[in-house]
Amino acid sequence: MPTHNALDLVFRQAVIPGRDEPLDIGVSAGRIATIAPRLVCDAPAIDVAGRTVIAGFVDSHVHLDKACLLDRCGHVHGGLGDAIAAVAAMKRAFTEADVYKRGARVIEKAIAKGTTRMRTHVEVDPRAGLRSFTAVKALKADYAWALDLSICVFPQEGLTNDPGAEELLIEALRNGADLLGGCPYTDTDPAAQIDRLFELAQEFDVDLDFHLDFDLDPSWMHLEEVCRQTERHGWGGRVAIGHVTKLSMVTPEALASIGCRLAEAGIALTVLPATDLYLTARELTHAKPRGVTPAHLLVDQGVICSVATNNVLNPFTPFGDASLLRMANLYANVVQCEPPLFERCLDLVTSLPARLMRLDDYGIAPGNPADLIVLDAPTPADALAEIAEPVMGFKHGRLSFERPSARLHALAR
Repeated sequence: MPTHNALDLVFRQAVIPGRDEPLDIGVSAGRIATIAPRLVCDAPAIDVAGRTVIAGFVDSHVHLDKACLLDRCGHVHGGLGDAIAAVAAMKRAFTEADVYKRGARVIEKAIAKGTTRMRTHVEVDPRAGLRSFTAVKALKADYAWALDLSICVFPQEGLTNDPGAEELLIEALRNGADLLGGCPYTDTDPAAQIDRLFELAQEFDVDLDFHLDFDLDPSWMHLEEVCRQTERHGWGGRVAIGHVTKLSMVTPEALASIGCRLAEAGIALTVLPATDLYLTARELTHAKPRGVTPAHLLVDQGVICSVATNNVLNPFTPFGDASLLRMANLYANVVQCEPPLFERCLDLVTSLPARLMRLDDYGIAPGNPADLIVLDAPTPADALAEIAEPVMGFKHGRLSFERPSARLHALAR
């Protein structure tokens, strides 16, 4: 049995998704150095005791800038248009300090729930200016000790119909934005917005992430235009689309065909269960459709898919604790996944969104950062089914949070 004297820390008897037996994980200089059934060394050890260990949850779609607004809504929550209008009115008064405080609240929840990577969409337009973007840039720097944050700037209320929005997006891209987003269904010329965003993405060499086809009428979609432009610009593997609730209303045959089209074009898809459930079909009094696209079926067609948070405690979603495991469990309930699919549902908030975000250093493998989350469950499937609490988390081998297990106090007899 080889001896490993250069290790700084060892996690003993960890259940790793995709592995058949508990293994030890050796860490050196903040990175995973080795994985083996039994490591012999003098390094400090953490006995995981047969619990599940993952490389952290990956939230591929969240809105930090407009989170935690319930205390200032002042309106009855309605559908998508009402939510957009409500936030549009509020964001004129957003300050950098305000956005930072609300965003930090969500980030700290996410860290404690096991998230180690995140992509946040940030609204940039003449009403918000660059205030929210500046605040989120500060959050990215200040919380790098526990979370890698990627910033996607986008025009929530349109691009071609909103003079000044494009100039602000360009300024953000020149000043640290990581990628560019879009929202064609709010533009007076959706195709022109899609075309212009691809041009900008190519100019700045950034990925694209669209809010797309967010209703329940599958008779028309912007999806094909995004596919066409992706192929035209050679941007396959660098485009994601979110929501796409229209796909919850198509036949299995149509869904399979669309899945093949997305895979062929190299377009990934993110489902946002909490928001999609809350906002869709609100006008109906009964027999409401669920409005959640079955991403796990699209994975069978070769599409990279993810499940993500989207909004937390605002008019779009007045719920949320930033737990991606809870979100994956909600998704599994809504789309009626059976136990054999539980591990795939866990993939939708771990390895698959990591691929969507092109995170080459994600995963429990030698050489990768020692970003490790211990879940209080004996298997990945149990973790999904029980919404297991994260017990502790590490970022680059450093403890980022810990949560003691509950202690029961039975009556003495």
